[in-house]
Amino acid sequence: MAIRAKFKLAEKIESTFHPDYPPTVTVKFRAEYDETIPEDQRFLKATPWGEFSMTVDNPAALEQLIPGKYYYFDITRADTGV
Repeated sequence: MAIRAKFKLAEKIESTFHPDYPPTVTVKFRAEYDETIPEDQRFLKATPWGEFSMTVDNPAALEQLIPGKYYYFDITRADTGV
């Protein structure tokens, strides 16, 4: 069974770990609930809530991630053969 969660991109934090490499950006997402949005009312009962962060070094991907906008995360089990 797949799980769908809705998160808002709260912030983008740029970090430079080494001067010979381009900076990376950590994106932090937070689940938010707005009781006036019917979709949020449904999500509150059906999906997890909390925080999610990841580090991205792909400029094309970063262009698509806009703080203040909402994103869906679909969670399915990875078949690793184990």
